[in-house]
Amino acid sequence: MKTNETKKEQQSLFKSLAAFQQEVPVIHKETKGYGYSYADLPTIFDKINPLLAKHNLGFTQPIMGNCVKTIVFHTETGETIESVIEIPQGVMLKGMNEFQVMGSAITYIRRYALSSILGLVTDKDTDAHGEQEKPVKTEVKPLNVIGIKHTLKGASTLSELQNIWTTLSNEAKLNVEINQLKDELKKQLQ
Repeated sequence: MKTNETKKEQQSLFKSLAAFQQEVPVIHKETKGYGYSYADLPTIFDKINPLLAKHNLGFTQPIMGNCVKTIVFHTETGETIESVIEIPQGVMLKGMNEFQVMGSAITYIRRYALSSILGLVTDKDTDAHGEQEKPVKTEVKPLNVIGIKHTLKGASTLSELQNIWTTLSNEAKLNVEINQLKDELKKQLQ
């Protein structure tokens, strides 16, 4: 529950944000992708930056671990509002390596997070045009951390450890427990 003091602390930010939202237009661009049109980041920035400055607002979107954090701030008072969205892991897109997929995901998340926190409309509403499809059931197997750790512990040389490591999935390689064990075993085997 917010106190009156907390509400007063963010009064300038919310007042400026509301004034910004009254002026910002619907932002459309004929960028095509994934079956719909949307505004890309440069188009969004072109429209919002002058209005943000006019209303003493700014934003930043640092990457923090596996998340994109969006921070909107009032340039005079320092008041902030924040949003954090996790970057999906293990996604594969045809014709892209994992760095390109990650870059694409970050751009996508930045665009939608910024649109959400600022209240922007940046793509055509296609909600009424689609027909709901039944989801395809796929079996999701949980990561067997205990089994992988047991396999890693079975390595008696650095070469064996490296061979085992190369067979692991990206999900397993990103697991903190598995990474810590690999590093410990690597030190012991050197």
